[in-house]
Amino acid sequence: MAIFHESDAAAADAIARLCYTNPFGAERIPLEKRALGSQHRDVQETWSLGEHGQNPNLDALAERAQSLLLLARKRLGEGAARSAADSRLLEDLVRYHLFYRFEDPLLELALRSAGGGLPAERVEIFDDFRREAERLCELPGPPLALRSQLPHLFAILFQLRRAFSQVYEYILGASSAAVRLRAAVWESIFTHDMRRYQQSLYGKMHEITTLITGPSGTGKELVARAVGLSRYIPFDASARRFQDETAAAFHPLNISALASTVLESELFGHQKGSFTGATHDRRGWLEACARHGTVFLDEIGELEPSIQVKLLRVLQTRQFARVGATELRHFEGKLIAATNRDLAAEMRAGRFREDFYYRLCADAIETPALSDQLRERPEDLRLFVRSLVARLVPEEQCGELVDDVVGFVESELAGYHWPGNVRELEQCVRAVIVRGRYKPVGSREASTALAQLTHRIERTELDADALLDAYITLVYQRTGSYVEAARRLGLDRRTVKARVDAKLLAALRDDG
Repeated sequence: MAIFHESDAAAADAIARLCYTNPFGAERIPLEKRALGSQHRDVQETWSLGEHGQNPNLDALAERAQSLLLLARKRLGEGAARSAADSRLLEDLVRYHLFYRFEDPLLELALRSAGGGLPAERVEIFDDFRREAERLCELPGPPLALRSQLPHLFAILFQLRRAFSQVYEYILGASSAAVRLRAAVWESIFTHDMRRYQQSLYGKMHEITTLITGPSGTGKELVARAVGLSRYIPFDASARRFQDETAAAFHPLNISALASTVLESELFGHQKGSFTGATHDRRGWLEACARHGTVFLDEIGELEPSIQVKLLRVLQTRQFARVGATELRHFEGKLIAATNRDLAAEMRAGRFREDFYYRLCADAIETPALSDQLRERPEDLRLFVRSLVARLVPEEQCGELVDDVVGFVESELAGYHWPGNVRELEQCVRAVIVRGRYKPVGSREASTALAQLTHRIERTELDADALLDAYITLVYQRTGSYVEAARRLGLDRRTVKARVDAKLLAALRDDG
């Protein structure tokens, strides 16, 4: 007698696969549908729409996993045979149940750990976790291997909860570019094969450097924090404590803000007397970074070749020496780098070493431009603005300010390219709050007025007369002459003069 019949077996297999599936990837929702059948609620194409709240199928999936475990216990008690494949399937069902059974306590622990003190805090919920796991693993037949791996599983589930919070709550938007970014960040943390990650790679990810590229102002440091603050931290079951900190595990360093001599000391540390002002020995960030920590080097494209060579050695050997010293020390953490420069062009120009680049590029993430996201999903503007407004005012005051900013952008900056991306949008939010307006300076793309006109044309908001008036105005503004504009348009100069839109003309002239 089999443990599961056909429909139950398909549901159990789908839930087992969900344990190791990227929650922000395209495969998540089809697996949910296989697991729940007619119970599945179709509300989204991917589990990436942060503004839509929690996935409404989670409770049903947790109940389905629990019912399948109860059914397995019943069938095994009635004499059903358990194969090795059945044991692995049951372990995955237990794993799925434990995550959602302890999801809220794990989230509370993650929020507390963000303020520091994680290694000093006894994690009492592990006792409840272990009791529940051992109860579920008590099945007829050979003991499930999972029972001997509970501290590691607890650490993995804590990591999953932290990672989900970082990615889901802080990488905004529902455009395809934002969806791809969330999925890519998740893979940087857990790889594309989470089963293999849980078995062995969790202890090796610090050896893989992450390189984040993308336009300035697109949140590269936010992505770096999501990866760096979601690393695996072992759990000591005997002491009921995690072995390392999360809040102090991320060390950002902006290369462009430091002189090369200062940067070298910040990275590698220095020996007393190694240069003027070196009055004592000093540890650099590479030395201070713990095994489960991360050093983030922003603007890596600005790094001088001499320091590129030294960092290349660190990535090759995990060893370095302080400035002015010969004793080799070990870098035990993970390195994340970011740049808005075209590194291929920098290599062609001889400013960026190829061997250094090929030590950085194994795990590459690209952040999308704000204009690309808003072109596909204009409604995401409100989501971005709300997140920026929430940094300035209490929640109860956000609504009115968000309406003010969004209303201004939609009426006065429609179609604007946002060359400064989210960083520029943040300044726009602040300017509208303070002065009620924001005027871009020196747009590198289309002027504001022309961008608004293009936007209105793309959205088919102009009737034939308004479109003709706008085009006549644009030709007149470019030529500066009614006669020349009339010649180009094939119209009488008096018609051109009568149909020039004075307001649009002033706006085009203001934009230069």
